[in-house]
This record gives sequence, structure tokens and C-alpha cells, in this order.
Amino acid sequence: MTTTTTWIAAHRTAVLGPHEDVQLFPSRSFTDQTVRQPLRLAGGGEALRVRLSNRYGTAPLEIGGAHLATRTRGSGIDPATDIPLTFSGTATATIPAGDELVSDPVHQPFSAGQELALSLHLPGDTGPTTFSPVAHDIGHAAPGSRLDAEVLDGAEEFSTGHLLAGVDVLAPADTRIVVAFGDSWIEGAATTPGADNSFPSQLGRRLDRGWIVNQGLSGNRLLTDGIGEHLLARIDHDVLAVPGVSHVLVHIGLNDLGLPGVIAHPEPAEGPTAAEFIAGLTTLADRLHTAGLTVIACTLGTYQGATYDGFDSAAGQATRAEINAWLLGDDHPFDAVAAVADPAQPARIRAEFNVGDGLHVNDAGAKALADAVDTTLFKL
Repeated sequence: MTTTTTWIAAHRTAVLGPHEDVQLFPSRSFTDQTVRQPLRLAGGGEALRVRLSNRYGTAPLEIGGAHLATRTRGSGIDPATDIPLTFSGTATATIPAGDELVSDPVHQPFSAGQELALSLHLPGDTGPTTFSPVAHDIGHAAPGSRLDAEVLDGAEEFSTGHLLAGVDVLAPADTRIVVAFGDSWIEGAATTPGADNSFPSQLGRRLDRGWIVNQGLSGNRLLTDGIGEHLLARIDHDVLAVPGVSHVLVHIGLNDLGLPGVIAHPEPAEGPTAAEFIAGLTTLADRLHTAGLTVIACTLGTYQGATYDGFDSAAGQATRAEINAWLLGDDHPFDAVAAVADPAQPARIRAEFNVGDGLHVNDAGAKALADAVDTTLFKL
């Protein structure tokens, strides 16, 4: 009996532009370099294709070649697994400014949890690239075209992700997945690079079926552009266009409340009111429900004592408390709400989970968040 298959997202990376007014995470350029970046598949299938992004580029981006291989460690790959990628049958490609590019399929089995390395030769001057603040692990760049090199000796390291937007696998047509959607608590900022210990990754390891792909974006806000397009503007590209999505897990709001104070510091700042934020969350839920998706919201995480000047304010904390009271009540529009705060100290990260800035959790904190979510909410 033949099982019908279709393309399902197995890895995603939300991206932002390099020329925004607020730049907490600067991008970088590459010139005649081989850029090797690791990625981990959340799910497997009988074939794979890679998505590259020049979405926020201001000029066409030349791809001089692309290879995919099993990663070993650092910049290393297993040469026996090295596969040249093609694009419409050719080894090179140009991605127009504002566009994305999908590789031709690689027809061989790939498995959940498999760690791969994508190598791109970028022969020209890319200029500051479309990028993501938090990569799966440390990337490497070496001079010239070294796509099939077992190790990129003498390579420079970088911690951001560049040009890679995702990977799809050819999986059974009834496969359903979760898109984790939101800010740094979703993206996994401050968790250990390469350990796959973000909140969504650790939650995904608890699921019996399907998997979770990560569309978190550190610094992102629900209502305001500035570090990526605001969450409501990201819905079409980062959720609805993700193949296989049936459920959405949302955490958003800390930057709406805290970033205005950081940007204005030492002057006072005015963030959104609870009513404005609740209206935005309601719009988010309505749009996702209209698309037939199940939506689980997280209460806004804790940040009392955050060390960034201007982030923690009495007004912001009062607004957070009002929003969370609404989320924990009976009038919210979500299919379910996951409460992620510690009832014993609902405004502050517990010391053993605090990465040190009062705003982000470490690996153990991300696990505590994942363990607090009821997995029966995800009927995949």
C-alpha cells in the first residue's frame, strides 16, 4: 500500500532585515566565502528541500553553489554524505531582492533529530544579509569555494543565522505540526547553542505525534515593527504559509511592554495599554482561527528585575498583570492558554532558571516552561 506524501516543514527560522532602526542584533556581510551553518530537523521524510531567503535584501543575491551534508562537530561534515544542491536543475542561482528560493528535492531518507550542515558559496559581496538573531548553532565562514571541505580550517565563527529560512521534508500527507510563534522566549535566546534546548524544542520532545517548528524572533513585538515585522504582520508568511501547520503556540508581549522604555531611556516611555494589547491578541486569534488552526497562547512571561535599563517599569508590570488576568479568565478567544509563570513568584524568573538578565531563561528554565504545557492540547 502506498502512502500519499506531501511537503511538510521540518525546520524554520524567522528572519529580519539588516537595516532596521532598532538593531539589537546586527547582521553581517560575506564576500567570496563559503558559509556553513548547522540545522536540526524536527521531523523526517523520504526527501528534503531547502529554503533560502533574500527577503530583506536590497540587491540580487548570487549563490555560487550549495551543499548539504551530515554535520559532525564544529564546522565539520561527513564527506560521504555530502550532496550538491540544485535550483531548477542548476548548481548556481540568483535570488532577487525581496524573494526566496527553494532548492530541488534531495530524494533520500531524512530523520527527526538529524543534524545537517548547509554550505553556501557566496561569490560576490552580499551586503548585510537577511538573518535571524538566534541560529541553531555557531556558523562558520571561510574564504573561497570550499563547499565539500570536511572541515573549514581557519574559519571565522558567527552566532547569527544568515539566508537560511527553512527545510521541508516529504512526509505522510496526514502529518500535522505546530508552529511556535513569537519572541525570544520562543526563539530560544540564551539557551545553549547547538543543544536544541529552546522551549519549543523541549516541548516537541514530549509530543507523541507530529513536531514543532520554531518561528520565534528575538525582540519581536505584537503591535509594533522595529525588530522584524510585528507579529500580526508576520502571520501570512510565518504561519499560514508553513506546510503542515495545524496548531500554533504563541508567546508575545514582553517587548511590547519593555522595549519602549529601553529605546527612550533615560526618558519615560509609553507602551501599549492592556486594552490595545488584548485587541491585538484577539485579532491574532481570529485570523488564525479563520485559517482553521488551533491556537494556544502562553501567558506573558516574567521579567521583574530585568537588567536592561528602562525595560522593567511599574506601568509595564501592571499592564502585564492585566493581560495575564484576561488570558487566565473565560473571555479570551484562544483554544487554550498555557500559564508559564511560577505561581510562587509570578513576576520574576526563578534564580535557577534565570540566565542572568532577569528576562531570559536558561536550558533548565526552558525545560520548566515545556514541562508546564499540557501536551493533550496538541492533537496532531
